[in-house]
Amino acid sequence: MLSSISIVSPSTVTFCPKLLSPIPKSSFFNTLRIQPICVSPISTKASSSSVVMMAKRDEELKEIRAKSTEQINDEIIDLKGDLLMLRLQKSARNEFKASEFRRMRKKIARMLTVRRERELEEGINKRLSRKLDRQWKKSIVVRPAPSLKKFREEEAAQKAAESS
Repeated sequence: MLSSISIVSPSTVTFCPKLLSPIPKSSFFNTLRIQPICVSPISTKASSSSVVMMAKRDEELKEIRAKSTEQINDEIIDLKGDLLMLRLQKSARNEFKASEFRRMRKKIARMLTVRRERELEEGINKRLSRKLDRQWKKSIVVRPAPSLKKFREEEAAQKAAESS
């Protein structure tokens, strides 16, 4: 019962209405006023941040839907390569942002969702979709992640600058 008490001012004590018990008249509580607690379950700060998150997601989905299926497939491959590079950085105990894992996985999932939506529009059923997906995965040529490409280009530029 003590956990449900909150002191508002020196002369006011509030109790949870469900836990309210009769108070004897000959106690020191006679001078205190008792008020029920009113708690609002929804915080305005949390709801405003979720609205911003939804707007960002919708904006990102619009950008993804504007791309062609081939562009989406290429970007999925690039993002999976970046995800692999992050895993390697983690295993090598290099510095990395842990939040990047979740962000990339979510972005990949959104792209795969848009790709599946397009398959459904074309009338491709689940079984055929899986078969096409297996064929697509086998046809992927292993290529380095974009971050690794950028790193190699920077190294080449440094070597060129040193040699000249």
